[in-house]
Amino acid sequence: MMRLRSTSTAASVLLLVPLVAGCFEGAAEATSLQRGDRAFAAGAMQEALAEYRLAVRQSDDDPEALMRVGHAYVALGRVDEAAAHFRQAVERRPTLRQQAVSDLMHLARAAEAEGEDFQMASAVEAALSLEPAIGLDDMALPLARHYFGNGEYGRALPLYQRALRGGSDSLPPVIFEIGQAFEGIGDCQNGLIFFEQFRSVARRSERGEVDWFIGNCSFQRARELRGKDVADEQDLEEALRLVDRVIDVGEPRSILGEAWFERGEILAALGQCDAAAESFHQVRVMEGSAGGALVERAQLRRDQIIFGRPMGEVSPDRPCG
Repeated sequence: MMRLRSTSTAASVLLLVPLVAGCFEGAAEATSLQRGDRAFAAGAMQEALAEYRLAVRQSDDDPEALMRVGHAYVALGRVDEAAAHFRQAVERRPTLRQQAVSDLMHLARAAEAEGEDFQMASAVEAALSLEPAIGLDDMALPLARHYFGNGEYGRALPLYQRALRGGSDSLPPVIFEIGQAFEGIGDCQNGLIFFEQFRSVARRSERGEVDWFIGNCSFQRARELRGKDVADEQDLEEALRLVDRVIDVGEPRSILGEAWFERGEILAALGQCDAAAESFHQVRVMEGSAGGALVERAQLRRDQIIFGRPMGEVSPDRPCG
């Protein structure tokens, strides 16, 4: 658990709400707040919290006292308790919403600076629950990366989009992460845009990993296009471009034989029979003796195109036979 470290930082949190010792009827309530304020200013957060909680009980949940409790929890780095008290205060006095959100975002930034990503995310989420329309500014990218690191790609993507609008698109690693996030939700069409953008600025030594993603996504997308119920010539031309990209980058190596086979099927569907036969031949070249069933299927398709032999279970409804 992170605690705000400096007394000056803690004092800045306290100043978000003016001192209201005179807001309560009776000396006991005012004394609790005053004692809490003094303890807070001295950095004695547990003591301040105890006094503020006493003030809440004595004042029948006065919103100003609830805010003080929230501030103390923020200083202690306890997001959930702070958010709960801020929500109660805002329900009773909506004009306190901005102060509560500011406090939580202050905590989020402090947590991010300390490398406390989970706490940072919790604080931002609590702030958004109070005010969904707040501008995240510099926190959009850290929060996106937090979700990305946890595999929550659907939650990360809108935040990456916010970061892009803030100028973070100039960072090549961010571009790569966005591509991976799209790939993670099964959207290779958009993922490829960002992978190719990253590759265009990456050093040669950095291309290995992105080439894997480019090849993998291109192959998946090519299959999707050829597998459409009604794949027109435009779909097939795009599928051919994509499968050629797999072969061009040479990754993933484990599917290069399948890529050549897919290329053969696309060319056959387009009526380019000689090129299709050559692609099926390349399957054997790539796979060698380890190709097994894939090599046998490629040989059958090549023979069908060249010699017009029947293929058995393979449907011969292509222009090349």
